Amino acid sequence: MAKGKDLEGKRENFASKFGIIAAAAGSAVGLGNIWRFPYVAGENGGGAYLLVYIAFVILIGVPAMLSELIIGRRSKSNAVGSFRKLKPKTPWYLVGVMGVLTGFLIFAFYSTVAGWTLHYTYLAIINAFHGMNGAQLAETFDKFHKSALLPVFWQIIFIIMTAAIVIAGIEKGIERYTKILMPLLFLILLILVIRAITLPDAGKGLKFLFMPDFSKVTGKTILEAMGQAFFSLSLGMGVLITYGSYIQKHENLTDVAGEVAFFDTLVAILAGVAIFPAVFAFNLKPEAGPGLAFLTLPGIFEQMPGGYFFAIIFFLLLVVAALTSSISLLEVTVAFLTEEFHITRKSATIWSSLVVAILGIAATLSFGILNNFHIFHKTIFDFLDNVTANILLPIGGFFIVIFVGWVMNKSETRAELTNENKMKGRIYGIFLFLVRYVVPLAIAIVFLYSIGLIKL
Repeated sequence: MAKGKDLEGKRENFASKFGIIAAAAGSAVGLGNIWRFPYVAGENGGGAYLLVYIAFVILIGVPAMLSELIIGRRSKSNAVGSFRKLKPKTPWYLVGVMGVLTGFLIFAFYSTVAGWTLHYTYLAIINAFHGMNGAQLAETFDKFHKSALLPVFWQIIFIIMTAAIVIAGIEKGIERYTKILMPLLFLILLILVIRAITLPDAGKGLKFLFMPDFSKVTGKTILEAMGQAFFSLSLGMGVLITYGSYIQKHENLTDVAGEVAFFDTLVAILAGVAIFPAVFAFNLKPEAGPGLAFLTLPGIFEQMPGGYFFAIIFFLLLVVAALTSSISLLEVTVAFLTEEFHITRKSATIWSSLVVAILGIAATLSFGILNNFHIFHKTIFDFLDNVTANILLPIGGFFIVIFVGWVMNKSETRAELTNENKMKGRIYGIFLFLVRYVVPLAIAIVFLYSIGLIKL
């Protein structure tokens, strides 16, 4: 008997289509959507990059997402148990093990930056940025993220917030709170967008983001767009297999994948519209990564009429984006432990959170007192980031689409796409072609590029 089988009858499901979309889109929408995507788009041809990116979301992201949802719903099991059920007594379950490990490691270092967002929300509320110039803002951030106590304190608070939602279960925890958090995220974004486009010279920022400049589109640009399309949708880390297992049989998986991809891309674009008009209105250079959120933007809010209010809602936006992603990352491990080792959700959540906190604290302290401790010439934070993004995610994603395209029974994949043949299967042939040939090749190219074997 497969482990977890006795729990199958007690498995929770998402109660509504909106709950599915909110949870899955929440897992995809993260901090990278807010600060990385808009900058990369602007630097790589603006509207031209957007067109390339959207094409890859459709051709690579959606088929890969569908593959994970199919595995999860067909098996009605966690990331490891799903492969055990669909191909018992084979090594394919190791792909699921890799997914659980990847989600766990990502949550560890992701909670570091998520803790920063909580601290900066607090600073915004107490108006700590008032009167600070650029140098003082940089000094504040440098002193904070290198200290030993404050970053760890906020990181632990964030992990506790995540655990409290996951411990409540699927319908009463994850679904209930993502149905609140995702609309809140869109509301905050829209408020920031309206404020940004009413600033003087806002058009320069919109031009930076949207004006197609095909002269900037190179082979490197195309590979970056391909990689962003894959990594932005929470692929390869067991999240969508796990969430797929909670989707009821009458739901249309193609619609789910398409809507999640749409909302994920929409958030990234809206974030750009909210951020870059403000950056250009105050004659600042757009800066990639955390520096944009923690160094550049607080200075902008300080100069902006109503900046106190907008600073608070911006950092609240970052907290919400981080929380919707962290919930899904923790759920991967919790589902695995409850079903494979027959322990309660409460125990699984507590123990997972404790171990994540230990590893996460080490990642946080790697900016300060553990800065000289290196793994393969990288700090703990950078090592976890590198090994997950450049190695585990693409390898996991590659084997998932290979499994669905070549190993899983075609009648099973077709049944999941057509809801047991209740719907027309017109896209099945296209889907099968993409997951057999196009998506694996694209992921392989992105992997080789990310580890430096393909250089442009």
